[in-house]
Amino acid sequence: FEAAFSGRAVVPSDPVIEFLDYLLEDYADEWLTKAMFHYRWYYRPDIDRAAAILPRWRGISAPEDDMQKMGKVFADRQISRLYVVGSNDTTAPVIEASYLRYLEAMKKILETQPFLMGQRPGGSDFGAYGQLTQLTHFDPTPMDETLKHAPRVFAWVDLMEDLSGLTPTETDWMKRDAVPDAIRALLAEVGRVYVPALLANAKALMEGAEQVKTEIDGKPWVQQPFPYQGKCLQWLREKHAALSEADRKAVNNIIADTGCEKLFEN
Repeated sequence: FEAAFSGRAVVPSDPVIEFLDYLLEDYADEWLTKAMFHYRWYYRPDIDRAAAILPRWRGISAPEDDMQKMGKVFADRQISRLYVVGSNDTTAPVIEASYLRYLEAMKKILETQPFLMGQRPGGSDFGAYGQLTQLTHFDPTPMDETLKHAPRVFAWVDLMEDLSGLTPTETDWMKRDAVPDAIRALLAEVGRVYVPALLANAKALMEGAEQVKTEIDGKPWVQQPFPYQGKCLQWLREKHAALSEADRKAVNNIIADTGCEKLFEN
C-alpha cells in the first residue's frame, strides 16, 4: 500500500517518529490484544455474546441448532487457549488495570491531537483501532469500562472506521521536538507492562523454561513462553540499532524514564 498509493502513507517519514509509531503499534498488537482476548473469554456475558455471534458470521443461514452447538465448541476452544496470551486468574488484575490506564492515556492524547501520530494516522493508530473495535464496540465488559472512563476513545473508534475524507499532508505528522506529554504517558504504560513482559519472555525462551514467571506492575505474572514475542523484541532492537546516531539519540531522549529504554540496554 505504501508503494502503490502516494500521499496517504501510514509510515511516518521522520525516522524518529517512525520508530515511536512502530513501538506503539507493536504494543497494540502484542499487549492490547491480551486485554481483548482476556475480556472476551474470561467473563460470562462476554463469552455468551461471542459464542452467540461469531459462529453466525461464518454461516448466517445455518440451522439454529447447529449454530448453538458451534458456539459452545468455539467458546470452549477459545477459553482453553487463554493461556496463550497470558490470561489467567493470576494475571487478570494486571491486564484489567493496564486497560484502564490505557484508556486514560488515549483519552489524554485525543484531547490534544486526533491521532497517535499527530494530525494523521500512523500504523500505531490502526493497530490500536483493530483491538479497540472489539474492546469498545463488541465485548460488553470492556465496552462498559470504555464508556464509563473514556467515551472519547469510544468515539475515536467510530471515526477511525472511515477516514476516506481525510486529506493528510506531510506537516501533519507529529514533530520529534514536540512530542506531547500525553504520548510519553502512553510510552510509560508500555514500559510499565509490555517491556517487562517482553524481557521476561525472552529470558524464559533463552533458558528453555516451561513458564514465564515475573512481576509486572508489582503483581505476579505467569504464562507460557511465547516465541513470536521473542521475535518482536529482536525486531524492536534491530530497528533501534539501525537508526542513525542522531536519530537514536533523539529516540532515547523521548523514551527516557518511560521504562521503554530498558528494551535497548545492554
